[in-house]
Amino acid sequence: MSDATGATVLTRNPLARLWERGSRIDPRYLVTFLITLVLIAAQLRYQMFGGYERIAVALGVCVATEAALSWFDRGRVVNLQSAYISGISLSLLLKPQGYALWPFAIGAFLAISSKYVVRYRDNHLFNPTNFAICALLLAAPDHVSVLSHQFGNDVVTNVVIWIFGLIIAARVGVLHITLAYVLSFLALNGARALLLGQPVLPEIAPLTGPMYQLFVFFMITDPRTVVRGRGRQIVVAVIIALAELVIRYGSDRGWPMPTGLYAGPPLFALFIIGPVAKWLDLRARRAAPAR
Repeated sequence: MSDATGATVLTRNPLARLWERGSRIDPRYLVTFLITLVLIAAQLRYQMFGGYERIAVALGVCVATEAALSWFDRGRVVNLQSAYISGISLSLLLKPQGYALWPFAIGAFLAISSKYVVRYRDNHLFNPTNFAICALLLAAPDHVSVLSHQFGNDVVTNVVIWIFGLIIAARVGVLHITLAYVLSFLALNGARALLLGQPVLPEIAPLTGPMYQLFVFFMITDPRTVVRGRGRQIVVAVIIALAELVIRYGSDRGWPMPTGLYAGPPLFALFIIGPVAKWLDLRARRAAPAR
């Protein structure tokens, strides 16, 4: 195609132009969009909050704690996106007995404060939401559980969330982590089902649930708590899937374990493996000779 001067003008694919425009968007806003999409789908289709006061408490405490601690620690209020993601995740995942609100308040405080207290060389080691949920499950397993069932049989809702999730993960540069975990989960839990003589589909179906969607797109890929290097990140994701398999297999065989582990095997796999991997990565980074 030529313009009025005779110069050749290349016609660009509309999808390429759309992708280029999307690449200019700050990845933080894309992540915020994705967690909001999960939030809307969960509530409008399945009323998963159990009351809007829960999200108000979780979000309010997360934002207030982040603002206060960041001002105390750094002398300024930092970007509150992390607090927003933690508040939404807690409101979706925590399922306390009755109408109790205290798990959302305590969980929100634990999530944000863990970033400022449990640190090594100015880096926090735990994903905030993961830390809070696991702490509550260990401390009060009879009063707190997590959402683990699927988004019903609504294929459209799941497909939309996964499509947006994978696109945004690719844009943010963490798609390899998500895929490494998902493929490992499918292979390992499929093998576990065959070993136990159980149908394979029910053992891999949880991937369509909100807990796993939040896990693979927000927790295991948290940029502040993953290790350096694509290869190392893939290895850690596979190890987390292996740790989850051990927890699930131990539950199948009745191994003596804290009750809370049964409620969220992937959450505890990350809770155990993630901080150790991050700590080792930070040590190696400090020990590496300067170039």
